[in-house]
Amino acid sequence: MTQAPERPRLLVPGLLPRDPMRERYRVRPGGSTTVPLHPGDRLTVTDPQGRQTAELTVRGADPADARDERLFGEWSPAGATETITVAAEAVARVAVPDTRMSVADPDANPPSDLLLELHRAAPRPSDEPRELPPPLAEPVAELRIDAATALSYQVKAGQYVQVIDVEGRQCSDFLAFSARRLDDGVERGLDSTTTRYLMGNAYPQPGLFGKFYDEDAQPLVEIVRDTVGRHDTFGLACNAKYYADMGYPGHVNCTDNFNRQLRGYGIAERAGWPALNLFYNTAFDANNLLVFDEPWSRPGDYVLMRASADLVCASSACPDDIDPANAWVPTDIHVRVYDAERKFSMAIAHRVTPDAEARLTRETGFAPRITALTRQITEYRGYWLPSSFDNHGPTEEYWACRERAAVMDLSPLRKFEVLGPDAEALLQATVTRNIRKLSHGQVVYSAVCNETGGMIDDCTVFRLGDTNFRFVGGDEYDGVWLREQASRLGLDRVWVKDSTDQLHNIAVQGPASRDLLRSLIWTPPTQAAFGDLTWFRFAIGRLNDHNGIPLLVSRTGYSGELGYELWVHPADAPALWDAVTAAGEPHGLTPLGLDALDMLRIEAGLVFAGYDFDDQTDPFEAGIGFTVPLKTKEDDFVGREALLERKAHPQRTLVGLELAGNEPAAHGDCVHLGRSQVGVITSATRSPVLRKNIALCRMAVQHAALGTEVEVGKLDGHQKRIPATVVRFPFYDPDKTKPRS
Repeated sequence: MTQAPERPRLLVPGLLPRDPMRERYRVRPGGSTTVPLHPGDRLTVTDPQGRQTAELTVRGADPADARDERLFGEWSPAGATETITVAAEAVARVAVPDTRMSVADPDANPPSDLLLELHRAAPRPSDEPRELPPPLAEPVAELRIDAATALSYQVKAGQYVQVIDVEGRQCSDFLAFSARRLDDGVERGLDSTTTRYLMGNAYPQPGLFGKFYDEDAQPLVEIVRDTVGRHDTFGLACNAKYYADMGYPGHVNCTDNFNRQLRGYGIAERAGWPALNLFYNTAFDANNLLVFDEPWSRPGDYVLMRASADLVCASSACPDDIDPANAWVPTDIHVRVYDAERKFSMAIAHRVTPDAEARLTRETGFAPRITALTRQITEYRGYWLPSSFDNHGPTEEYWACRERAAVMDLSPLRKFEVLGPDAEALLQATVTRNIRKLSHGQVVYSAVCNETGGMIDDCTVFRLGDTNFRFVGGDEYDGVWLREQASRLGLDRVWVKDSTDQLHNIAVQGPASRDLLRSLIWTPPTQAAFGDLTWFRFAIGRLNDHNGIPLLVSRTGYSGELGYELWVHPADAPALWDAVTAAGEPHGLTPLGLDALDMLRIEAGLVFAGYDFDDQTDPFEAGIGFTVPLKTKEDDFVGREALLERKAHPQRTLVGLELAGNEPAAHGDCVHLGRSQVGVITSATRSPVLRKNIALCRMAVQHAALGTEVEVGKLDGHQKRIPATVVRFPFYDPDKTKPRS
């Protein structure tokens, strides 16, 4: 009999079925993980990034059989593993020391995570319920909502409601009503239309605009944490009509379940409940049609909400098994309620790859000082950063940088220590600039490309020694990609260690920045004096004198002005901020947020990932072709052949546009010459110094000449257009005399 060909498996990263024989755990620096072991179990400890010591303790019934070991070492290779097999009942504890990385040590080795994989000798029972994530605090209520059912419950003002997807890919509709208004005989519940209008979002997320309102515009719940980032407030909870129209009359549904649960509160029944449909994956396509697919939620994902008033709530475990809403298999939902006295950080979950563990939004080391100055905080690449500062505002912050000095938090930049004999070879093979020409104490700006020449990221590379480099980019994936390339190239004497959590940085920018910092930065005789640092050079020194906080100072920035970046351990960040702001007071130093930074960098022609480039854009199209020395860099690097072809046959290039009138362009606006679209706006702003609306535009090369007149399309691109002219960019200081000064 001919065997049927094997069909390719649908890839659903991070959502694979449970393996009853295997368990996985992560150990973070400064933490430990303890697991029970049974005879025949095999525990494997992996050091993914390398050079990370582990402390293993195994305790059995007999204290005499206790075993303590240190695994790996200072130079263990990335991916190193150690495996133990147990013969008797025992408990294993694996700990990672939280060693602080020294800013002054060129051979810095930041601590990194370990992975544990436990292979069980005997499988766990197949009907064993999936273990819930540990509570965020001591719950005041635990509610299990069985698949295809709903449950009502009451929450006091200030209490927190955590809705947990137990098995993953399970929709849970959520209703909330003001208990006070119900007592008055008035039904006021979550209203998605009012919420979208007030928030300007399809659904609120943690942060400044994270509330859900009723139809009287009164807030009912605030979103505190969201580990999924994909929900629905467009449609109704599933209802009898939906199933009947699909050919399933009598199908159990969330609306009927809610009606039964809410009768005791005097809430009128409905044929379809408008709900906050947590974990439901919907969107509007290019034709404005409502579409949906399998949820993004993983086992244990949750949404944490805070009640803004006394509430009557209802949650469902959606029974939909006829379409992708619950991946065709309805499962349970779990709800926890926490006391109002508890405090939880606001956070959104990020995953560097689909299979990676989620990381919640975190604060930078400078947050204690920044949050005292502003409430305008926004989520930026996994961190909370100020969009602007109270009592200042973007325009004032902008002019402070252009005329005096400004200080900004740039800690979300991703830092990686690239160490070892093969470090130079790895960077030479993965970035476009010629790293072999990089001197000690020098920084270079570069592009990072894939095999097609598209940009993975832009970056700066610091050379700390012969075999020691610091790679600074914008994306956490950079480290993953560098390790993959090291493995592909067979470079087994290089370590790529994530140091983002060990190095936080502020930028001090503006004409007065050198004078402001001159008295603060001490450097030893082995380093360049602060006043002698030239553009794209750095020095390792201390704050104030040789006894001060260790820091690295680089003459770099993202503003188009003379400026510096100061890099310290997060524990030293508040002290650095205090010293800089005190020294800056006579110079009119002003804190600066992301809104003003965007104005500065667009004027200076500095590109931004996701706007001015992505992995479909090469460096020439992104306006940074100078980072690709194809003639002088003889060594091969990823994307070189594609870039040779792209440079020889360019299709698009980045140009500057000046717009007529006072209406600004926006990212994504189309640019036309007559009927045809010839470009797209990548970044745009109102330039305070030029008093004009300006934009960066990716333009067809045939229409990129200076003086070319085009039109920026608004609305549908044809009904409304803004005249614009191709001009030289950078718009501000095009010869970069100010940062070089």
